[in-house]
Amino acid sequence: MAQARSLPQSPAHRSPALPVESWRTRIKTSVLGYGLILPSLLVFLTFFYGPAIFLGYIAFFHWNIFSANSKFVGFANFITLFHQPIFWQSLLNTAYYVVVLVPVTALLALALALLLREGLNRGRGAISRAFIFLPHVTPVVATSIIWVWIFNPQFGLANTVLHFVHLPSLNWLESVHWALPSVMIYTLWHSVGLYTVLFLAGLASIPRSVIEAATTDGAKGWRMFKRIFWPMLGPITFFVIVLASINTMQTFSQIYTLTGGPHGGAGGPAFSTTTDSLLIYQTAFLYLHFSLASAMSIILFLLILILTLVQKWVADRYVFYR
Repeated sequence: MAQARSLPQSPAHRSPALPVESWRTRIKTSVLGYGLILPSLLVFLTFFYGPAIFLGYIAFFHWNIFSANSKFVGFANFITLFHQPIFWQSLLNTAYYVVVLVPVTALLALALALLLREGLNRGRGAISRAFIFLPHVTPVVATSIIWVWIFNPQFGLANTVLHFVHLPSLNWLESVHWALPSVMIYTLWHSVGLYTVLFLAGLASIPRSVIEAATTDGAKGWRMFKRIFWPMLGPITFFVIVLASINTMQTFSQIYTLTGGPHGGAGGPAFSTTTDSLLIYQTAFLYLHFSLASAMSIILFLLILILTLVQKWVADRYVFYR
């Protein structure tokens, strides 16, 4: 019997041959890719990584901007900082600023997001969402100048409101006890809109089927928030707290403007609003001690890194990722 001849496969049944990419093509693709991102890389190297490397260099030297000579001093700049009371005062002010402002900002943003969600579900709330986010996109320096007038102890709007509700007037930015809380009030007004929008995005990502199932089981109000919203908002809450902590620890513009700037001695009264970021600026650009300022910058970076790692450690144990 003659052997049956196998029928030729149709083109539809043939496995397509994968094109073999030559080394020349790979090189051209890589060169093209790096060429396209080269402008961005140059910007980062020039304004971010380059200054950061140079900062780490001069922190261990006695460096003067008006002299080309620099002397290696090791950890002497850090030791000098640890013997300066104003440096410890700036760290305490920064810690107080972060510990109070970050939780208040996160809680207020979450409350506003929940209120806006209810309004949006009922066909309202779009305008309110725009008004809440608007302060975040306004210039910090310009709005800080307006808030200087609001906090004016003689004719400011803040004391006018206190007088209207029969409360005693405050000195606000002129008081050692109220200057930093006044800056916190402005920062809360300026930044809460951003975190509110982030929480709104987190609420929108919760599956509708989960909410409908919980509603069918009778969950509503606080029970709905505790059992559904809060656990599923864990990742966005962690992101908000980390972002708010980093932004708050680096706060500079509003403190500088609200407390007087170059004319009124920023950081006062009596160093009550002198945070680490403000002291870095004053040390470098007012007193021209760039090496000490660089050492303070490294310490601030390490503090932010440690705080972020601690928050990450807590999040890995208590945050639910769906």
